[in-house]
Parts: sequence; structure tokens; C-alpha cells
Amino acid sequence: MPTGPKGQKRPADVIGNAVRVMKIATGEADDEAANDGKDPNAKALGAKGGKARAENMTPERRAEIARKAAQKRWEK
Repeated sequence: MPTGPKGQKRPADVIGNAVRVMKIATGEADDEAANDGKDPNAKALGAKGGKARAENMTPERRAEIARKAAQKRWEK
């Protein structure tokens, strides 16, 4: 059985996945919220810090960072 991005088990076929979604929707199965091992408070603070950093940056600097990231993605 394949795994999702957080390591959760998922059905390999479309029908199996549809059945799983239906069971979650009707309450027959629990939706597995994978615990990624990170402190939720630390995640919230990290998100706040990223937003504050973006607000303090000039549009030119944000564009420069985005350009550099796009270049790195296309380098591979």
C-alpha cells in the first residue's frame, strides 16, 4: 500500500481511495491526522515570523528571492 507525503497509508487504486473517502465522510473510519512530531506552538510562531518577514521586505527584495528560488528549481 502506497504512503502519502506524511507517511500515512493510502489505497493504490482510485476505487479504493473513493471507498476510503466515503467511509471517512460517513464516520465509518477515522481520518488519520498524522502527527508530524513538531510542536504546534512552534509551527504557529514560525508562520507568524514568516509573515512578519514578508511584510517588512520591499517588493524588489521579494522578487529577487523569488527569482533566485525559481532559478534553483530549474537548475536540476
